[in-house]
Amino acid sequence: MALETNLSSLTALEYIPYIDDRGQLPEQFQGKIGVYAIFNQEKVLQFVGYSRDVYLSLKQHLVRQPQQCYWVKVQTIERPSRTILENTENAWIAENGSVPWGNGNGDQKEKWTHPIDVKVVMTPEEQVNYQNPANDELAQIKILKNVARRVEAEISTQLLEVRGLQMQIRFNPKLKEEGLLDLK
Repeated sequence: MALETNLSSLTALEYIPYIDDRGQLPEQFQGKIGVYAIFNQEKVLQFVGYSRDVYLSLKQHLVRQPQQCYWVKVQTIERPSRTILENTENAWIAENGSVPWGNGNGDQKEKWTHPIDVKVVMTPEEQVNYQNPANDELAQIKILKNVARRVEAEISTQLLEVRGLQMQIRFNPKLKEEGLLDLK
């Protein structure tokens, strides 16, 4: 079995617009296994990751960190190999000279890799309403769902109106009851 040794350095790969001029994500990566690097508007590296479906991962990251996702570089491989993917991810981070913000410890990485927790972005009014001792569990769930809807609308506005995204973004409705936003 031949190992894939034709993996590119990060600098050798071309920048691909995160959202193209038709308002779409790079569809050539649908169902592709690979390593990807995400850059902000100034082409500063923000996050390096790998996935069994690069396209789906890029979609998740765009929703979680829309202000950081402007450019992407991708290296695909034919067969899944965690060793190759991890080695490439680590080589790209080393090549960058510093750990990208999104690959840092704790909260930074979670913001890129976990569902959005709307509890941390509640307005003071929403917090008071949520913590009201008169509320039962159902009332709290309703409040969380409303906060999730507000955050979802803000994300949609950022992506659709500001960035020109033309694809539909659907969030998992069951997770909203828990105060989480993640794509369906």
